[in-house]
Parts: sequence; structure tokens; C-alpha cells
Amino acid sequence: MICSGRRLIMSEFRQYRCKQIAELRPYIPGEDLAGVSVSQPDREAGSPKQGGMIARNPKNHADQWLVAARYFADNFEPL
Repeated sequence: MICSGRRLIMSEFRQYRCKQIAELRPYIPGEDLAGVSVSQPDREAGSPKQGGMIARNPKNHADQWLVAARYFADNFEPL
């Protein structure tokens, strides 16, 4: 996002297919999420909650984030 005076300039979104396998584990209600990113929209929707998953970057295991249950169900399947 680039701010040019008062006008906000943004690039367009495009669709991409992932080339790698995702590493995820189930969220356990009540677990400490220190070190796990949870987006503000997910927080506002009541996350973290049962069915959510914790994803991690396979090349940096300290980089972790919450994947909401509905998004996980719609976009992931086990190998």
C-alpha cells in the first residue's frame, strides 16, 4: 500500500495456488497462545475457539498463526 498525498494506491489481489504442504495442529481451548498471531477480524468473530488450527511456517517454527475453523474446513484436507 502506497500513500500518495491523499489518494491511497494499492495493488490488485490475484489468486494463487500454494505449492507446499501446510503444517497445522488443532487448537486446544484454553491453551496459551503466546507466540501465535490471531488476526483482529478472527478475534472479533470469537476466535480462538474449538475447531481452529494453529499453522506454522515450515522454515521458521516460531512463526505461528491461528487458522479459523471455517477457513480450515473450507480450504484444507489431510494427506
